[in-house]
Amino acid sequence: MLLTALEFLGLVAFAASGALAAVRARLDVFGVVVVGLTTALGGGVMRDVLLGIHPPTSLRNWSYLAVCAAAALVVFAFHPQVARLRHAVLLADAVGLGVFATSGTTVALNAGATGYAACLIGMTSGIGGGAVRDLLLREIPLVLRKEIYAMAALTGAVCVWAGHALSLPAGLVTTVSAVVVVAIRVLTLWRHWNAPVARPPEERSL
Repeated sequence: MLLTALEFLGLVAFAASGALAAVRARLDVFGVVVVGLTTALGGGVMRDVLLGIHPPTSLRNWSYLAVCAAAALVVFAFHPQVARLRHAVLLADAVGLGVFATSGTTVALNAGATGYAACLIGMTSGIGGGAVRDLLLREIPLVLRKEIYAMAALTGAVCVWAGHALSLPAGLVTTVSAVVVVAIRVLTLWRHWNAPVARPPEERSL
């Protein structure tokens, strides 16, 4: 029940972040809902497609679509108020990243994927929706530009793989790994840490 609650919290957070980005891009209500749904469900759909699960889980359960669409509509209607809750949205987003990255890895391992593949699939589950959101809004995906986001998801995925290899209880491993992801994400936001960026080459004077 706890993991299910955290999963829906993550869905709401991802849908809200996608809807906020769509509002800032001046999309209409339909566009806001589409971007919100894509942000929240995109990573899970990618995971299921990579694992050969058809149709994807999120498209077989109407509650996923309903919760995400409702969150996007709330943001569309009350976006000034939601924008003021930036820290709460970022924290919920971190929880969603942790839950989806670790649960995605667990699903991949249970489906028979190798540890290496499961970790990559788990990371994709966490970051995939945000990457698609940025592409829809004609932006370079945030995970490729700044912030320690993908690495946090990959760390959690590796923790799940290690716990699985040691035959530890699955629920405990998933929960602890998700906490690790959230802790890394919150710490990097608090300290304003970013991944290194290459310095542009200096132009030679003629």
